[in-house]
Amino acid sequence: MAIGNRFKDKVVIVTGSGQGVGRAVAIGFAEEGAKVVTNNRKPGSTRLVNMSEAQYAALSPEKKKAFDDVYAGITGDAESTAKTINDFGGTAIPAYGDIGSIADAEAIVKKAVEAFGTVDILINVAGAFGGGSLTDIPEDDWDRVTNIKPKGYFNMMKFAIPYMQKKGWGRVINATSKAFMGDIIKMAHYCAANAGAVGLTQGAACEFFHEGITVNAFGPWARTRAAYEGDYASDTGKGIPGQREFPKSDITPDPEAVVPFLKYLCTDSAKDVTGTVFTLAGNSVGVHQFPIISRNITKAGRDYWTVEELEMQAPRTLFQGFGNVLDFV
Repeated sequence: MAIGNRFKDKVVIVTGSGQGVGRAVAIGFAEEGAKVVTNNRKPGSTRLVNMSEAQYAALSPEKKKAFDDVYAGITGDAESTAKTINDFGGTAIPAYGDIGSIADAEAIVKKAVEAFGTVDILINVAGAFGGGSLTDIPEDDWDRVTNIKPKGYFNMMKFAIPYMQKKGWGRVINATSKAFMGDIIKMAHYCAANAGAVGLTQGAACEFFHEGITVNAFGPWARTRAAYEGDYASDTGKGIPGQREFPKSDITPDPEAVVPFLKYLCTDSAKDVTGTVFTLAGNSVGVHQFPIISRNITKAGRDYWTVEELEMQAPRTLFQGFGNVLDFV
């Protein structure tokens, strides 16, 4: 394979790059000449993310074998991704660590700097899924999901951005999900985690734009480990805790499809694009509009509104044509 030079000598850290979208991103940037640091928590693939152990146990022996065969082909870790890159002539090193730990995050960035001298681009793809009614979510599951987004993303940005500041150039891209707007699926902690990633992205974008650093977010719809799990979880029937329905993986775009737009965001052509959230699905690129005040009512004088006045005015002014969150998920 001929290695391109679009990102020649750029140093890229991709968290959560053992498999799925993160792996595709790491390989894609390496193909353009970047020096890549791959990452996941520890050697070996993590276990189920969208399918419970109860659902796996409910599979027939034939389905279990088919699932295990698929899983073996789509899972990996930081080392296997780095090996793939080095085997085709690219440059990559693995850096294991849980980005939810500030010490691990510092160590990942330090390893990148020791190996390649700096950090130019940080792409946070690591994430944790969770499901269940808000009133049933245990504290440790809330912490597990929100410890990666936004805390882990903050940890990585805290240590990587100073190297970008030294050069007056840098790119940060954080993964999110359309769940940041809420979801009809019961997963309030996952929604909160992704909303946190968006808030972190926009806050950092405002802070660092005048130093030549852009910070954006993307929500991918792609065929990943979670999509394959959904195929099999949907076959286990009703009545299993955590049961959810997922689109079949055969209609879900490949993870490689998100990579070109992420590359674009890291070029100088996109130097003014910052603080923006995109949804990427195959060849579709969607831009999320910033929340704005769409309507306003103001009462003249110094007296506060009364409830009676609001009952009369709000429905025909403030809420004319109003749609709540359920109209958009």
